[in-house]
Amino acid sequence: MKFSCDLPIDFTDDKIEFSSIEAISTMARKMEEVGFSATYVTDHPAPSSRWLAGGGHPTLDPFVALSVAATATTKLHLQTHIVVLPYRNPFVTAKSVVSLDHLSGGRMILGVGTGYSKPEYAAVGVPFEDRGEIMTESLKVMQQAWSGEVVSYESPRFFARDTVIRPLPARKEGIPVWAGGNAKPAIRRAVELCDGWCPFPAEGALLRTTRTDELSTYEQLQDMIDFAKEHGEKVGRKKPLTICMGTMGYRQGKPGEAAYAEELIEAYSRNQEMGIDWATVGLPHPSMPEYLDNIQWFGEEVAAKVK
Repeated sequence: MKFSCDLPIDFTDDKIEFSSIEAISTMARKMEEVGFSATYVTDHPAPSSRWLAGGGHPTLDPFVALSVAATATTKLHLQTHIVVLPYRNPFVTAKSVVSLDHLSGGRMILGVGTGYSKPEYAAVGVPFEDRGEIMTESLKVMQQAWSGEVVSYESPRFFARDTVIRPLPARKEGIPVWAGGNAKPAIRRAVELCDGWCPFPAEGALLRTTRTDELSTYEQLQDMIDFAKEHGEKVGRKKPLTICMGTMGYRQGKPGEAAYAEELIEAYSRNQEMGIDWATVGLPHPSMPEYLDNIQWFGEEVAAKVK
């Protein structure tokens, strides 16, 4: 099991200490020191005030924030979890991603999703109803852009007659792309076009917010994994599908509690037995010193003890 830790780049008035180059560097170094495999950031370039007031969080540009983390570390992978791909032109996104991958020595993991915020789609000038089609097309365009070949591509959305993207991905196998989502169209997209898939626990009000399928039991998770495998066989997928998700159905305990650590170890171990390779981790961050302590605790008392 590999773990990717949330980089809490909040910059609300009460947590301004997390949003500086020094702070991001300090957090990233601590993650690498205790054995995390990656750090991840979220993506909300133009959120609504209503979303922020309802519990949403301000964010930095994901590629800027991850660039700072890259300069402070040497092994830590840099994950977008997730970039809302339809918000951006695929050629521009391909350039940002491959630039960071090149400069970091091949540490980029591109997590992508369709997003769910209608106001944010309106703000960036993209039709919300077309998000799935745009996502699929963008993934195909980006893979062509990273091939090193001259790209000729024409559709109602994108046109390229003689386009070249440099640098090339740092790794021979390319840049890992993981697609998020619980619905069958999202799973099919991940299987057909991506290296990995990122389901996420969702029930109750979160279903209405994220506009996805429910995932609240291990039985539902197993059904989704089985569907991904069956679809992979149907389309002739050759390589294994990386699966990344957090734990499901556990209480939000307090870092430092032995019982809480045992619950997390059990949950991650169960995920691992189901074929889940990576886990996303969000830790409380009431202050910088407390957050660094929580990273240390998780690395020593949870991650190191997962079977």
